[in-house]
Amino acid sequence: MRIFRRVLRYLRPYRGYLVGSVICTIFFTLFSGLMVWMLMPTLETLFEPERLTATAEAPDRALPESPEAAAADRPGGGVILPAATGIESIKTSLKDATRRLIAGPTPQSTLVHLCIALLLIVFLKNLFAYLQGYLMSVAEHGLIKDLRVDLFKHMSGLSLGYYHKSRTGVLMARVTSDVTLVNQSAAAVLVDLIKHPLSVLVFLIMAVVISPWLTVVSLLVLPISGFVINRLGQSLFRRTGYLQAEMGNLTSILSETLGGIRVVKAFDMEAFEAGKFASAARVYFQRALKLARVSKLAAPSSEVLAATVGVGILYLGGIQVLGGSSSLSADEFITFLLVLFSMFSPLREVTKAYVRLQQGLAAADRVFEIIDTPPLITDLPGARPVEEFHERVQYENVFFEYEPGVPVLEGINLGLERGKIVALVGPSGAGKSTLADLLPRFYDPTSGAVLMDGTDLRGFTVGSLRRLIGVVTQETILFNDSAARNIAYGQDEYDIDKVRNAAEAANAHDFIAELPEGYDTMLGDRGVRLSGGQRQRLAIARAIMKNPPILILDEATSSLDTESEMLVQEALERLMKDRTTLVIAHRLSTVQRADRIVVLDGGSIVQQGTHEELMQQADSIYRRLHTLQFKV
Repeated sequence: MRIFRRVLRYLRPYRGYLVGSVICTIFFTLFSGLMVWMLMPTLETLFEPERLTATAEAPDRALPESPEAAAADRPGGGVILPAATGIESIKTSLKDATRRLIAGPTPQSTLVHLCIALLLIVFLKNLFAYLQGYLMSVAEHGLIKDLRVDLFKHMSGLSLGYYHKSRTGVLMARVTSDVTLVNQSAAAVLVDLIKHPLSVLVFLIMAVVISPWLTVVSLLVLPISGFVINRLGQSLFRRTGYLQAEMGNLTSILSETLGGIRVVKAFDMEAFEAGKFASAARVYFQRALKLARVSKLAAPSSEVLAATVGVGILYLGGIQVLGGSSSLSADEFITFLLVLFSMFSPLREVTKAYVRLQQGLAAADRVFEIIDTPPLITDLPGARPVEEFHERVQYENVFFEYEPGVPVLEGINLGLERGKIVALVGPSGAGKSTLADLLPRFYDPTSGAVLMDGTDLRGFTVGSLRRLIGVVTQETILFNDSAARNIAYGQDEYDIDKVRNAAEAANAHDFIAELPEGYDTMLGDRGVRLSGGQRQRLAIARAIMKNPPILILDEATSSLDTESEMLVQEALERLMKDRTTLVIAHRLSTVQRADRIVVLDGGSIVQQGTHEELMQQADSIYRRLHTLQFKV
């Protein structure tokens, strides 16, 4: 129920539509019941027209005074339920009112009135069905929109560590297929579990009015059906969770393969990846079959139980009517049977709705699992915006662990002076990128602190801090948007002249001008229409456009050819001018002009100084790395 209540909260903004839909559902149900009730006057019109004619001519004398008198006029004349005179009176009054509504002076005119009434009832029934469906669609699609937006917004605020532990495809499945299943559960509750139970209630009241005894016999199946449906629902909840997990696995494989399709083709691994996807698809297929085996059993089980009761009622009631020992007339018994069998369809739909509800709740559980994951990096109470960087960034005795007990940084003490370039070098896994990630608070230190102008970074709001920092990484991320909007990323409104100036400073203007639509050219997914060097220069232009006082350059010139590296290096020099810059590089040629070079090894600072100072140390890691790269 907790999950169910959370889903319903997303429907609160659409409660007006829901109320309207429920009202339309009530009217739809009433007119559906009225359609069945009209069977009795239809039969009378066709087979006993004199009774309706008598109603029109002498309404006060058209009916017997009591059920006993009516029964006495029939063969056998017996009355089974003398205690039911109250209900019999209601039935008689309703039948009388119906006769008065359609009765005419002749059988032919009565038939015309009946046809008009039936057409009007059908029209109104379907009008309310349409209105109910449309109003509910507004609520359903609103729920999907709001839940997806909330989920995406929360996912965007989660720390990088969460994404390092999660598969992209699994997260995509939560936003797509899981949210769709959640909507199905809401629709099942707010449509099927309102409309169909209401239909059952209307038909049940009609059945009680026609024959209380036969109705009681009919209800004997409900406890059995409830037990079966409850057991099936518990199984469905578990199996739906398993199935959605496999869908996430499928989506992950698809995302990874398409994202790395160049590598897949280069290594001739198409068959291997296809086999991996086929294997995951088979597991999903098996899970789906297990779910279908349970879910498809619910409705037939309920219908068979209901049909068994229906056939029993047909036999018992039919024997009484044929033997003349029942207070029911033939038209009433036929109507009772139609009412009883009309209950089967909504009962079956209720069962299906319960199945969809369990599937939706399992999906909702997976969605709320993400929404309930707290972001590790948040604005602390009392955090204030930071507008400017004045003097110094200081790492004070910083320790950091991704996993408890596995240190990545140990006792880091490092200062970054305003306007200076500090380079981080060292072997892979030394902790260079992790140290840089602490500055924009992608992570927080496990212990120790990073200070800006003497204030712990956690004392600033995250957004204001990150607006002071520009990041250019080895893996350039561009969006499927125009070149201009990629450069002006993060700015809703921008000056195209400033965009061009940033592109010129990044050595990107010339190739952008040669694109089919210039700065308005769409770059494709992840900037696929550009070369690696072009993408890198566009990312530098984006950093120049942001104009931050602090820069982080993480392997910004690696994996480039000589010409591209030269152009990128020129752009970087313009970008770094008068800015505090933290440079991470394996290629030592890019850091030789840094004001200070910091060498990390095993998560600790082992050396620091200028290029010349480090080269003079005979047994330094920096000198050894330099020798290996330049063979000197």
